[in-house]
Amino acid sequence: MLTRKQYDLLRFIHERLKETGVPPSFDEMKEALDLRSKSGIHRLITALEERGFIRRLPNRARALEVVRLPDSVAPGLATPRGGTRGFSPSVIEGSLGRVRPVSEDEPDLNQSVTVPVMGRIAAGTPISAIQTRSATLNIPPEMLGQGEHFALEVRGDSMIEAGILDGDTVLIRKCDSAETGDIVVALVDDEEATLKRLRRKGASIALEAANPAYETRIFGPDRVRIQGRLIGLMRRY
Repeated sequence: MLTRKQYDLLRFIHERLKETGVPPSFDEMKEALDLRSKSGIHRLITALEERGFIRRLPNRARALEVVRLPDSVAPGLATPRGGTRGFSPSVIEGSLGRVRPVSEDEPDLNQSVTVPVMGRIAAGTPISAIQTRSATLNIPPEMLGQGEHFALEVRGDSMIEAGILDGDTVLIRKCDSAETGDIVVALVDDEEATLKRLRRKGASIALEAANPAYETRIFGPDRVRIQGRLIGLMRRY
C-alpha cells in the first residue's frame, strides 16, 4: 500500500516516462505534488525505492525507472488524480477494538476485547503512514476504557525516556485531538506517522521526543493530524 503522495509521485513519474522517455526533474515533481521543498520529494522517492516500485540508475542524473505498479492499479495507472485506488492516506482503517457497555440485565463476563495491530509506528525518524492491520490482540476491557482502540508496534528509540522501547506494543485510543503533554500518534503531511509527545507552541504544534539525541520538530497546525492517544503499553521479555 502507498500513501496518497507516494502514489501521486509514482503515477507522475510513470506518465512522464511514457510521454517523453525522460523522468521529471525534482522541481517538476515538487510542483506537480504541490510540496514546499525538494526534501519531501527525496523522502517519497526513497520510500518508493525501498518498496520496490522505482529504481535509481547509478551514474546518471535524473535517472529513475518504474519497476512495478501497485497491485490494485491497472497497468495504465488510469485512476484520476485524488482517487483512492492504490493507497490509503489514513493511519487507521477497518473496525477497531471497542469496549461494549454492559447493561444491567446482562452479566459482565469480563470478556477480552479484540484490538487490531495496525502495523508499525516510528519512535524515531517518521516512517510512511501505517495502513492495514497485521494482527490482533485480546486485551482486558479494564485496560482500555470507552472508545475505539488500536495497537502499534514501536520501531526506534526516540521515546526511551518515556519508558517506550523498540519492540514494544503501544495501545492507542482513537481520537483527533489531544492535550499538551499527551503522547500521541501524529500523522505529518498525510504521509508520515510518528509516536511523540505533543506540545502546543502558540499556533504551532511541536512533536517532542523523549530522547535528547532527537530534535523537537515543529509544524503548522494544518500539517499534523492526531490519530490517537497513548493509553497503555505491552512488552515481551
